[in-house]
Amino acid sequence: MKLQTSKLPQWCASALCATAISLTLATPAQADAIRMDPGFTTNNLPRNDDGSTGLVNLGFTANFFGTNYTGLFVNNNGNVTFNGPLSTFTPFSLLSTATPIIAPFFADVDTRNLASGIVHYGNSVVNGQAAFGVNWFSTSGLTTTGVGYFPSAANLLNTFQLVMINRSDTGAGNFDFEFNYRDIRWETGGASGGSGGLGGNSARAGYSNGTNTAFELNGSAVNGAFLNGGPNALISGRLNSSEPGRYLFQVRNGAVIGVPEAGGTVALLGGSLAALGLLRRRLARRTT
Repeated sequence: MKLQTSKLPQWCASALCATAISLTLATPAQADAIRMDPGFTTNNLPRNDDGSTGLVNLGFTANFFGTNYTGLFVNNNGNVTFNGPLSTFTPFSLLSTATPIIAPFFADVDTRNLASGIVHYGNSVVNGQAAFGVNWFSTSGLTTTGVGYFPSAANLLNTFQLVMINRSDTGAGNFDFEFNYRDIRWETGGASGGSGGLGGNSARAGYSNGTNTAFELNGSAVNGAFLNGGPNALISGRLNSSEPGRYLFQVRNGAVIGVPEAGGTVALLGGSLAALGLLRRRLARRTT
């Protein structure tokens, strides 16, 4: 039986990266940044709660913060890790994971309900480059079914994806990774302080080297922020991409470029018109 955890380190909400990255704000009725590639459905993680795969092959070498990886662990709870599986269900500061992690939606995913999709993963090619994708959803014909949350709930479903793309054409070990979102309707599991998928210790999204550097999207750990229509709705923002709902990160020589990294958790400036309005007001005050 799951026990509610009280672990909730304080989230840093810095907006200093406004000038450091290229972020475009958008508010479509529904984003569809998902790459519907059959290669990413080759394998699956059977229905479970807090489960993980064994070590799976990336299909290329990824230099992530100075360590070369050819495989990783796919975790049901919205993330992948490199040094071992992660069963933790309540999201906490990515800086304190103690293992390198890439997390498009770190929260308590539970796929045991038959109305929930399951996690799929596999290898393919994106733009002529070898790629590895993880889908937190299932597809059947034209129908896509997102994943549910603990305890075995499927009244609200989330549809999101991680895609890692080999970029050895730019240097050995270089790669890109994308967070792609179609639908985010729940944020928290019932053992993480949530009720009906909402409130409590809300989801986090970002990455970490597991020791001294981490990055989290603005809205991480904030109730309601990532949900469709929320102030930092994941389906509405975009980073280094023209596609709403797609956040592109480039890893070169082991470091993620285009985002601020100052030895601790930092935040990505808004994914909403509210954030844009705040920035405009600040600029207006500076010019008056």
